[in-house]
Amino acid sequence: MKLTSEEQDMLDGVYGKAARKSMEILTTLGEIFEAECMVDVYGVQIAGVSYDNLGEAGLEFLNEMAEDGKIRVLTTLNPAGMDRENWQLLGINKEFAINQNRVIDAFAKMGVITTCSCTPYFIGNTPHFGQHLAWAESSAVCYANSVIGARTNREGGPSALASAITGKTPKYGYHLDENRLGEVLVKVTTPIKGTDEFGVLGKIIGDKLVKLGKKIPYITGIPSATVEELKSFCASIATYGGTALFHMEGITPEYNYYPKPDDIIFEINQSDLDKTRMELIDDDIEIDFISIGCPHASIHEIAEIAKLLNGKKVKKEFWITTARPTKKIADETGYSKIIEDAGAKFAADTCCVVAPIKGRFKGIMVDSAKACYYGRAKNKFKVKIGSIEECIEEAIK
Repeated sequence: MKLTSEEQDMLDGVYGKAARKSMEILTTLGEIFEAECMVDVYGVQIAGVSYDNLGEAGLEFLNEMAEDGKIRVLTTLNPAGMDRENWQLLGINKEFAINQNRVIDAFAKMGVITTCSCTPYFIGNTPHFGQHLAWAESSAVCYANSVIGARTNREGGPSALASAITGKTPKYGYHLDENRLGEVLVKVTTPIKGTDEFGVLGKIIGDKLVKLGKKIPYITGIPSATVEELKSFCASIATYGGTALFHMEGITPEYNYYPKPDDIIFEINQSDLDKTRMELIDDDIEIDFISIGCPHASIHEIAEIAKLLNGKKVKKEFWITTARPTKKIADETGYSKIIEDAGAKFAADTCCVVAPIKGRFKGIMVDSAKACYYGRAKNKFKVKIGSIEECIEEAIK
């Protein structure tokens, strides 16, 4: 790889141990993927924040990097394993809380903004079209590449941290024009509406892409989509298909930058949607937990939840997971009071995917296909997908 004099100095240890280790990680990646050089990154999103995932080995690595490591670019964190202010109300044990805070403290020591959200684009880590990033959250990577038109590979936790400390990432993969072309034409022939339906659609396409070799889809037949629907779709297609980039005709910014593919084509109709939805509803499910906000709920979604819960009471454990800055806006607008008066709980900084809740519940109802996947795979829950309205109906009945 061609390194600038500053990058070579980092590799030689001139800027300290953490910078040297970071540049070693990045140059190794670059050599593996035959990158010619590094590129400056605008921002970083680090995944692998929950102590439930990191453990002591991961925490030891963070503490080692934090000895002299300081970030150079705006850097935010993925959800932690608990709400840092409200963990006791949500049933998190004290030992886990102590260890989770050790993780957050290590990141904070390096200058990372400890927001703990999977939607950094809602809370200030907001790139514009064409900017280079180093993000490590699968749904956010897909959103940044596809919906914003920024450029990032799907980083791991260590490589994202390395980019935060150096401000660099190797220029390969989705940083290059030639790797961003649509490869599979997907024709949607049925109306798609709501976060749950966009999640189901993401599962259909993701499942097909796995069989095809994880190619970039070019999707037609969807006339409109909200930000919330797109974030749900990104989470689902990334979870089920490993997809980091798609183009959606008339909606995403690069859909007309590249030729429309015509060699591999498949259609999705209402029957496909109905069949896949049933795959996300387990038989004989006993729902005792409802969660909305995977990826983290926007202020628009929280406003809708408040409207639907106004004057009502929930009968089951009900979490709204969101970023803490979004929760603060909800506090100021009065949405939080309406929701909490109804008996629902906010879980800021965390989510039902990374929180240590295995064994606490039997069945979970969500509006997210991604949450269905992890509810089964990680927490062994039975799952049911539904619209936000249907989730609230289940919570109050």
